[in-house]
Amino acid sequence: MAYLYNFTSQPWKTQERVRMILKKQYKAAIDGLGGNDDCGQMSAWYIFTALGLYPFAPGSETYQLGSPAVKKAVIRLENGNTLTVDTRNQSDKNVYVSKVTFNGIPVKGTAIDHSKLIAGGELVFYMSAKPAR
Repeated sequence: MAYLYNFTSQPWKTQERVRMILKKQYKAAIDGLGGNDDCGQMSAWYIFTALGLYPFAPGSETYQLGSPAVKKAVIRLENGNTLTVDTRNQSDKNVYVSKVTFNGIPVKGTAIDHSKLIAGGELVFYMSAKPAR
């Protein structure tokens, strides 16, 4: 539900909410995952969201952009390519995304195509303490 804000004029609320959910709803403890993992769906949500991406709708070829909780991640894709997710100015306070680039080109909007990601490259999130309204 938190990603629905990306479809409004306030995508910064997605960024704020997903970081809050990551911090408050998940932890390394016996009760660190609220409820049933739904065959891995809640764990998958955590991993994707921590990377700043989420496959919002099954069958869709786009990923919604959120607020990554990682400083850097390197993903070796099945096709042999590598996708690097990097964040600049990352911190617990800087949960808002001021801009995103893919291979140095600005990403417009709140989504990125699967075809771009699977081709490999570098997805960079520039973080800020204030939302871009």
